[in-house]
Amino acid sequence: MSAALTAPQGAAHARILGVGGYRPSRVVTNAEICERIDSSDEWIRERSGIESRRWAAPDETVIDMSLAAAGKAIAQAGLQPEQVSAIIVATVTHPLQTPSAAAAVAHRLGATDAAAFDVSAACAGFCYGVAMANDMVRGGSAEHVVVIGCEKLSDFTDSYDRTTAFIFGDGAGAVVIGPSDEPGISATVWGSDGSQYDAITQRASWIDVRDHNVEFPTLTMQGQKVFRWAVWQMAPVAKRALEVAGITADDLDAFIPHQANMRIVDAMVKTLKLPEHVPVARDIRETGNTSAASIPLAMERMLEAGEVKSGGLALLIGFGAGLVYAAQVVRLP
Repeated sequence: MSAALTAPQGAAHARILGVGGYRPSRVVTNAEICERIDSSDEWIRERSGIESRRWAAPDETVIDMSLAAAGKAIAQAGLQPEQVSAIIVATVTHPLQTPSAAAAVAHRLGATDAAAFDVSAACAGFCYGVAMANDMVRGGSAEHVVVIGCEKLSDFTDSYDRTTAFIFGDGAGAVVIGPSDEPGISATVWGSDGSQYDAITQRASWIDVRDHNVEFPTLTMQGQKVFRWAVWQMAPVAKRALEVAGITADDLDAFIPHQANMRIVDAMVKTLKLPEHVPVARDIRETGNTSAASIPLAMERMLEAGEVKSGGLALLIGFGAGLVYAAQVVRLP
């Protein structure tokens, strides 16, 4: 008989220990967006709820923004960078196929020898990262995991495309996930609908850019298709996340959905029949849709503004290109 393997011993449970965000200094108003597209401030607000968004400086990178958000989250968790076991960066706008943004973030943070990798799950990427970090801590492959959602969507947005130019913004949000004596992260309800793979996509592949000399492949989106999918398919996912967490909407202290569109958020609130006492993240108003960064940025803002208290239960749900989705209930740091 061959020798027995030693299995890792993880923590009984995991939870979020700290949160941090980074918002670029440049505020871009709807009026500025409308200098390039045939639209108006009133139309943009009515269709999306967005009044302004942040754009990173030309020399500001996904790595730079991730570093700023991660540093804040690690400090709030009361840890030092060398105590970080792994770093996960959820992003679709790091301009290099390889190496990962996470590896550079780990080095610049001083997280010596930390495992580091990127996750490409678009606007659901942060929730995917939370799910993986939870399993890593409980499975024994990591003790403290930094999960970062970061996007520089201004690099991949066609500023003359009336259907997308007003939607996207830049920023980064991060959390530290570590061991806990009590459950702090529920099971994740996640999945995909690849039949709608082309609903949100780049205009062309990098191979097309190389071989056919096409223009830089900015993002395109079939807005109505995505809107219908999010409104009708994501509310049931959120309900299942509550069920597997063993709670009801009445038990929630916050609802923090991906900040895709204010109308989508409002429709989900109505379908979920959220009680009026549950505060709902509407960070999109001043931040725009920051894809993988939107949930942690909204979480940080709600905590800093006193809309929710440390220790409260929050329902998170992310959904986007693929089409992919993920939802879980977490205890706030």
